Amino acid sequence: MRTFYASLLLAISFTGVSGAEDIPVSGLERPVEILRDRWGVPHIYAQSAADLFFAQGYIAAKDRLFQIDLFRRVGTGKLAEALGPAMIARDKLARVVAFKGNWDAEWQAYGPDTKRIATSFTNGINAYIKSLGGKRPTEFQIAGYDPGLWVPEDCVSRIAGLLMIRGMQREVPRAIDARKFGLPTLQKYFAPDPPIALEVPKGLDLNDIAADILTVYNEAVGAVKFPDEPGSNNWVVDGSMTVTGKPILANDPHRPILTPSLRKTVHLVAPGWNAIGAGEPGLPGIALGHNERIGFGFTIVGIDQGDLYVEKLNPKNPDEYLYKGSWKRMDIERATLNVKGAAAQTVDLRRTQHGPVVYEDRARNRAYALRWVGAEPGTAGYLAGLAAARANNWAEFLKAMDKYRVPSENVVYADVDGNIGWQAAGLTPIRKNWSGLFPVPGDTGEYEWSGYRKTQELPRAYNPASHFIATANHNILPPGYQIPLSYEWALPFRFGRVREVLSQSKKFSVADFERLQNDVTSIPARRFQGVLRSWKPAKYQDVVEKVIRWDGALTVDSVPASIYSVWMTKLPTAVFGPEIGSKTDLGILLQTLENEPNPKALAESLEAAMKQLGPSPQPWGKMHQVEFRHALNRKAFHRGPFPRPGDSNTVNNTGGSLARQTSGASYRQILDLSDWDKSMMTNVPGEVGDPSSAHYADLIEEWASGKYHPMPFTRKAVEAATKERINLLPKK
Repeated sequence: MRTFYASLLLAISFTGVSGAEDIPVSGLERPVEILRDRWGVPHIYAQSAADLFFAQGYIAAKDRLFQIDLFRRVGTGKLAEALGPAMIARDKLARVVAFKGNWDAEWQAYGPDTKRIATSFTNGINAYIKSLGGKRPTEFQIAGYDPGLWVPEDCVSRIAGLLMIRGMQREVPRAIDARKFGLPTLQKYFAPDPPIALEVPKGLDLNDIAADILTVYNEAVGAVKFPDEPGSNNWVVDGSMTVTGKPILANDPHRPILTPSLRKTVHLVAPGWNAIGAGEPGLPGIALGHNERIGFGFTIVGIDQGDLYVEKLNPKNPDEYLYKGSWKRMDIERATLNVKGAAAQTVDLRRTQHGPVVYEDRARNRAYALRWVGAEPGTAGYLAGLAAARANNWAEFLKAMDKYRVPSENVVYADVDGNIGWQAAGLTPIRKNWSGLFPVPGDTGEYEWSGYRKTQELPRAYNPASHFIATANHNILPPGYQIPLSYEWALPFRFGRVREVLSQSKKFSVADFERLQNDVTSIPARRFQGVLRSWKPAKYQDVVEKVIRWDGALTVDSVPASIYSVWMTKLPTAVFGPEIGSKTDLGILLQTLENEPNPKALAESLEAAMKQLGPSPQPWGKMHQVEFRHALNRKAFHRGPFPRPGDSNTVNNTGGSLARQTSGASYRQILDLSDWDKSMMTNVPGEVGDPSSAHYADLIEEWASGKYHPMPFTRKAVEAATKERINLLPKK
């Protein structure tokens, strides 16, 4: 690791560097140097891991204090003390799903030094908060509360992981649809993938399932809202496919478009550490990026990691539930919630043997408990990145993948020796006698998990004959693979376009992958054009011809893209009727039209689309835009709107409503294994959350135009890009 030691020698001799800001801080053992580059990324050089993560916590608080304070409050159930009674139900859920197991096992599950790292990180956050001397930063002045101090356990809250557990979210509406439409209709229009026969679990009364079950859950995993004034791509190619002869790895995780960005980029250098990449700002380490030897990036697999159990309550005592013919007493924990503007509230956190109770219907004597992997040690989201960031080869990388439990991830890999790989990772329940597609009765004992799969049982690849690996939340099960990971995936259109481009006979460069990450060619649009070529419309022939001649790219200046996009919002109802049409996906719609052309539905939907568009349809970028909105909902803190290309089915995923992008790739990285300094990235709107900072929104323009900036890694490259120096000094 000569690069690291060269960096370290430079780092330990920095004190007194001209133009540097010296900041004495209590809690440091030795001086730490932070070089902020021109794009706002902090490069942290420390002489011990303890000081490194202390400094990461300090700079995270300096750059993103309001954001990470919300992160802490959401995760630990402390929103009501800042935002009032409206947050009580949300806080209650956060607390009832909190980890309640063995804390030694919890910390060890991430790695033997994780508790020390989290302690250093939170000490750094607290040091910055204390340095404010009680003065509230601007956002806290507006919100009307103070930032709270952290403890290491705040880094392993479960709400962030709960957001990625989709089982319960889908089981409830599926059960409601089964009652409403019947299983044959669900099997026809909403078939599982891989295909299996849909069955209502024995003993489940579908009348016990109502949409109200998800009300608090949906609020708890949504964005925090203040009063007025989530698909990804990755791919890796080996050196036989690149201009450099070394692998290139590309990753652009898709999550909500937020201000500040969900991700924060950081470079961490200390003995045993030299890694750069991005993670959530309230967590230590990085979640994706590279070190001196390997690069890695992820997309969500979508393993079914949770089930809803319908518990029968004792009509004479609702604190008891039925299990195998006997009444069992719930585990009831009493908690006190401080509430802004009101008296503190005492709430009961109720759990059955299956898990936390997320909803109760006393009129029906039912409780609904969530069995999910988050109850197990090591299931806080993204902390497994601490292990991946220190792996030096494929064998060490696979050991790190054992720690990737929540959320489930497709992690792609490349190393400087030229190897590439992929591991699907995530804690995978074993269900021996049911699919997990519906809620299950909790009283019979027939629907219990039988442990978890080993990581080596999950799909993986290493130096495949294809010379590339790509994932895009689609069905990644290899041919003949029999383990049921999930029956629901993202539509395969983004993956199909990536595979199409990577299958070209050419040598790829970083610039090629920049273009591919911003690609807005729509495979569904092409397929729809095929449907239209066999249709002879009686009206709007010129419009139909314009869509057929269109190149299928949803660019901001394309009028056919607008026509296509609006048309596709009208077509499902015309084909399937309003109830089924509102639930069908684009794949089923296109397959139905390709198998059974429907001139009447095409005509009706086109008529409705043109009525909405008017006589002079606007180009797509006039209709489809993004706005970066701050959680405080202050106009001065918002940025935009900006025109956006693409949609949720293009590689450049700009998902959301027809009119607004709300999710997509805010962070992008392209890692060049031939020379780390030639890697490229962007992180929108900027690296710093303070609205007064020059780095608050300075990356929007490059992101919106599909451009990137360098990702300097060697000390020489970092020095060349440095615009700000901060020396953290031990306070005497």
